[in-house]
Amino acid sequence: MAYKNGNYCAFYVSEPFSETILGAHATKDFVYYNLLRSWKGKDLSFPFNDSHNKTYNVRDSSNWELTLKPRLRERLRNSKNVILFLSERTINSRALREEIDYGINLLGLPIIVVYPDYNTQESILQNGSLKQVIKNLWSNLPVFRDSMSKVPTLHIPMNKHLITRSLQDSDFMINTKTTPDMYIYRN
Repeated sequence: MAYKNGNYCAFYVSEPFSETILGAHATKDFVYYNLLRSWKGKDLSFPFNDSHNKTYNVRDSSNWELTLKPRLRERLRNSKNVILFLSERTINSRALREEIDYGINLLGLPIIVVYPDYNTQESILQNGSLKQVIKNLWSNLPVFRDSMSKVPTLHIPMNKHLITRSLQDSDFMINTKTTPDMYIYRN
């Protein structure tokens, strides 16, 4: 059995996707993923362990069934959780559906949902619960909306302190996960 120590990042990018030139870097949610990587590069104690670095890179020109899908699944199998960047720009792409469906429904991976358009816990809450505008984002990715009750899901804004806290939280790691439910940090 593989050692599950990675954090798998799932985010929307338009297809076909290319990390070269400006393609990926002009894709908002890819920029947020790169921000996690840069935080780790600046501070080795930042608790992000990038699952995407654990296998060789593939390109969108690769065959979906023979190369891309198996590589995504291998990375997910070696992960302890999924960090899902969910925004108004998120579109229900084939790759994102596969990542979330396989991660939740086959592997039971906890999901840390990061809302990149918000930067404080208060900005995603109203009267101590998630704002309706946040809940509406779940419809951008129906497989997530319809499956999230099967695993613990933690909902946080794009905030380094809260991301650090969530990545260290054993309740959102596959081997020590808490009861399936929706969670938020209160303070």
